[in-house]
Amino acid sequence: MPSEIPIRGEMIRLGQLLKLAGIVDSGSEVKAFLASERVLVNGEPEARRGRQLHPGDAVRIGAHELRLIAAS
Repeated sequence: MPSEIPIRGEMIRLGQLLKLAGIVDSGSEVKAFLASERVLVNGEPEARRGRQLHPGDAVRIGAHELRLIAAS
């Protein structure tokens, strides 16, 4: 079952999402994390920390799936 992550605004960058979800502790860890872990965005491999994500997008990291929703 995917975890729903509410975001403010229309988009969030992948690096910011990883911090928000508690997967990495700081922005300086994001680049190394993306180089060592397989991350899928909507089923496609992604390694750019600046990738723009929008509500409805799904991010899979190993067995974890994050689904972005608009914050109310």
